[in-house]
Amino acid sequence: MSVWLPSAPCTPRGCATHHGPAAGYLTAAARLLAGIVTVLAGLLLGPLVALLAVVLGTRFRHLMTRCWARAVVRAFGVRIRVIGRPYAPRASLVVANHISWLDIPLIAASLPGRMLAKSEIRRWPVLGPLAARGGTLFLERDRLRTLPATVREMASALDGGARVIAFPEGSTWCGREQGRFRHAVFQAALDAGAAVQPVRIRYLPTGAAAFVGDDSLGASLWRVVAAGGLTAEIRLLPAIPAGSCPDRRSLARAAQLAVASDSANLPSVSVHQWVNSSSAAASSVRTPS
Repeated sequence: MSVWLPSAPCTPRGCATHHGPAAGYLTAAARLLAGIVTVLAGLLLGPLVALLAVVLGTRFRHLMTRCWARAVVRAFGVRIRVIGRPYAPRASLVVANHISWLDIPLIAASLPGRMLAKSEIRRWPVLGPLAARGGTLFLERDRLRTLPATVREMASALDGGARVIAFPEGSTWCGREQGRFRHAVFQAALDAGAAVQPVRIRYLPTGAAAFVGDDSLGASLWRVVAAGGLTAEIRLLPAIPAGSCPDRRSLARAAQLAVASDSANLPSVSVHQWVNSSSAAASSVRTPS
């Protein structure tokens, strides 16, 4: 694994403990089964929806995506709370803090678009083909030379009127703190003359939904379905208009400040006093910058 990859100090033992009420074993098992069935239903019905979208248009496809994504989150036993409104023009770069695998269907439930994801996801069973069919843009994080081409692909999608979604931290954090927004993805918005919509994601209680460090997907899934009263909150913050920032660094900073301002009063723990400068091998390295 490349040492340049973004990293976070969060660990499953230190950050991903659920302190709220717990669901019973049968309830948790039922949620897990319902979630998996809902994901598989999306995989099976995806080609039909794509075919109907040719006739009924993009609006129909986005409606189906929102309904399915919301159903996935709810099937796993997580309530959804949406605050704010989407940026009206569809062509925009949506950037959010990154906590969990749940972030992806959570954003899709409100802001369906083309997701930027690490190339490894393409090879995942079930989720890989589903992501590819959904128009996901893949980034090879271990090959820096491919980054400019990915940025051009993102800019092309924005030019074509698509909404593109990225997690600029480049790794998952537990939600008590957040990482620095990497600059690269913001170049696509500048090249396409597109606005940037910052999004703040939060899970209450903090901990159960965090997918950090060397956590396994199976352990994270069970922790989510076994948590009682888990709520996912997505706050759609005011868009940063195109042309309001002269370069990608200032644009990234503006977006990060917008997202961080909503979490300034969240409690911190000692592990987060250690800035994300450790090697990627010892930390959370989930998604690309």
